[in-house]
Amino acid sequence: MSSGYAEVNGLRLYYEIHGEGRPLVLLHGAFSGIRSSFGVYLPELAKSHRVIGLEMQGHAHTADVARPLRVPSMAADTIAALEQLGVEQADLFGYSLGAGVAFQVALDRPDLVRKIVLMSLSFDNSGFHPGALEGLAQLQAEWLVGSNWHQEYMSTAPDPAAFPQLVEKIKDLNANLPQWTDDEVRSLQPPALVLSGDSDIVPEHLVRFFRLLGGGISGDTPAGLPRSRLGVLPATAHTMMVDRAELLLPMLRDFLDSD
Repeated sequence: MSSGYAEVNGLRLYYEIHGEGRPLVLLHGAFSGIRSSFGVYLPELAKSHRVIGLEMQGHAHTADVARPLRVPSMAADTIAALEQLGVEQADLFGYSLGAGVAFQVALDRPDLVRKIVLMSLSFDNSGFHPGALEGLAQLQAEWLVGSNWHQEYMSTAPDPAAFPQLVEKIKDLNANLPQWTDDEVRSLQPPALVLSGDSDIVPEHLVRFFRLLGGGISGDTPAGLPRSRLGVLPATAHTMMVDRAELLLPMLRDFLDSD
């Protein structure tokens, strides 16, 4: 394993590199870092890929800067970091907030993305269950003390006392999430694997997402299977996706390694 910092857009963005092979970029969820989002997945994925884990603005090893958290700016940071690391094309695997960042990267720089895994992503607010965003708006930093997110932040952040600031910035981010249009979703160029728990993103939203990506057709016709795929895990909520590697790793390998 190697690690370091990429100097991008006034930010010292932390990265880790594991394994060898085709580049696979991991983009974590809100409050999280590489370990709490992908700790169960990373060792297995690194057996066959050059896994590049990035930690976004204000998260884990990457210190915050004086700008709000926004998906487009984090996507720009990701693109700049990959360019610094000499990555010409990679697969992207994003979870939650990281999936939104991955999606924006693929829209902005389709040449940079070979395939994309979008885990627990709502492309507009219709994918959130009623009351979910309103509940997140009430979140207080002290409620997260002792959680895996908080423990990771305390052990990695340059300024552990900044955790309440991160919580407030994420609440502001949640009030300003991208609302990608149907046409923008249709325009996604790389094949996508859309993943969710059955108690995670609203199921109707997942079906809409998959149809916009060319899914929802009969694979037994001459047209065959669509380029993109949909996977829904039973008895799985949003925060549980990080622990479902035993179910998801075979799907990930099959998708990433297929022609």
